[in-house]
Amino acid sequence: MNLKLDHLEARLQSLVEDQLTSILPGLTLEDRVIQRLATALKQNIIEQKDRGHIAPNVFTLVVAPEAAPMWLEPRIMNALKNIISTAARDVGLKLDSQPTITVTTDASYSEKDVTVVASHKLEPVEDTQGMSTENEKSGSSDSIPESAFLIIEGVKVHPLTEAVVNIGRRLENHLVIDDPRISRNHAQLRAIKGRFVLFDLNSTGGTFVNGQRTSQTVLYPGDVISLAGVTLIFGQDNPPPRPDLVETSPLGLDPTTSERPTATLDQNTVDIKTDKLKKDKDE
Repeated sequence: MNLKLDHLEARLQSLVEDQLTSILPGLTLEDRVIQRLATALKQNIIEQKDRGHIAPNVFTLVVAPEAAPMWLEPRIMNALKNIISTAARDVGLKLDSQPTITVTTDASYSEKDVTVVASHKLEPVEDTQGMSTENEKSGSSDSIPESAFLIIEGVKVHPLTEAVVNIGRRLENHLVIDDPRISRNHAQLRAIKGRFVLFDLNSTGGTFVNGQRTSQTVLYPGDVISLAGVTLIFGQDNPPPRPDLVETSPLGLDPTTSERPTATLDQNTVDIKTDKLKKDKDE
């Protein structure tokens, strides 16, 4: 099927009118919401030689706190997933799985404001224990994930272009967040085996990913990070094509536990400058 991306926005609008208004007759979505959803879809298409054009299947909606209950209503969420899937296929895109949607809030947003972040669900990497590879031993750095970024509090985009990104209140950090909840040296992102791994640097307020506290964890596009209550969203505009995208799973979570996969690294390979951080860490 030939791509018909010019029709994507109109198709989304039609499906919204057909499906969402039947659920909640009084519900209206502004044209700009449909436009942002269409743009997020189109900008995150990847092309695979043997499979064609693949639509993103991970979506994060940033909305005002008072608007979140509407978006989180199961009927709305399920209808929105079906609308995205149907519209994508109708214009010639392929989907590896039903879209997943995460909703996060930003207090600075008005009730009608919505930001849409789209990306692809990548399969969990193998257990990262013992990541001290031969390349690391020889001193060569791991590749930096392409087109990766953080969205800070729904308004600021910080491109991730370095192998190590220190986050905190101190001006010496790569990403400075001037918020009293943030520790002076709060967290660190480190590129390992083509993925970013997030480390908590013994912060006072803690580091959470998708609502779960973590000390270190591999990040996946669409993950919602909370640094002591300050929200960041990890994304990638164009994740590299992967032949194994067909066999995807949410995050390989064990249904008997709420723990998410974490990266366990040989301490010698994690250059966090522990001695310096102990001196600078908040009381």
